Amino acid sequence: MPDLQASYSACEHLTRTHYENFPVASRLLPRRLRPHVAAVYAFARTADDIADEPGRAPAERLALLDEYRQRVTSRRVDLPPGALPSRQAVSPPDLIFPALFDTIDHFDLPVSLFTDLLSAFEQDVTTARYQTWDEVLDYCRRSANPVGRIVLRLSGYRSDALDQASDAVCTALQLTNFWQDLAVDWSRGRLYVPAETWQAHGVSPAGLDRGVWTPAWRATLEDCGGRTRALFEQGRAVCDGVRGRLRYELRATWLGGTRMLERLEQNGYDVFRARPSLGVTDGLVIACRTLAWRRAS
Repeated sequence: MPDLQASYSACEHLTRTHYENFPVASRLLPRRLRPHVAAVYAFARTADDIADEPGRAPAERLALLDEYRQRVTSRRVDLPPGALPSRQAVSPPDLIFPALFDTIDHFDLPVSLFTDLLSAFEQDVTTARYQTWDEVLDYCRRSANPVGRIVLRLSGYRSDALDQASDAVCTALQLTNFWQDLAVDWSRGRLYVPAETWQAHGVSPAGLDRGVWTPAWRATLEDCGGRTRALFEQGRAVCDGVRGRLRYELRATWLGGTRMLERLEQNGYDVFRARPSLGVTDGLVIACRTLAWRRAS
């Protein structure tokens, strides 16, 4: 078993080397919090990779995610011998969990926030279509919202109002990622646009196989984008409800999400032609807007 410092170092290395649209454990956060945010991120990133990365059968993915659940709920750093014979002697979980458990203990984090994340990752293995917005939002409640609540608790905030505002922003960020990755997800057989929306616009997912973006599909995603922007606005108050560096971190994250939504809108949501991403210019815009931020009226 790695010592605690080695575990935190492994988590921070993973955080630095994985691509994300939005800042993770950035320099805007107080230095004392960065290792703990990295521990949470490393847990979520590796579990999400189990659900998404190619090369594993669904049954193996679910078994590995159940291993994660067993570790979190039983506080077990190492699996019993022979539990998963194919695992390497030292795997990412072996490195990550000591730091994660230390973070959970230090900040008294509810274990349910971590098992909610795992349930969403399991759903990615078993569910490829959604019928209603309620189903999509329930997925976001477990896949995205726990992260925001964890960050608030790491920073010393325990407020129902802040939790609800954070939930709205985290759901909006998750939805934005869905629309950004629509083509990638479809290539994996997955679609997060609910059937009630694409049916209302008279389109069929079968049309996506051709990779041809039609006006009806554009209207469908504009509908989805409008719902997403409303959630960003609903959650904006969380950026003003915290103090210190976290305020700037949340503002930058909110602005990064809305900037990506702007990119999608400008592109007519046609991610089959080009998947939009944020570049250096976007970073400068986000930085300027973060400093010029005005409280919502």
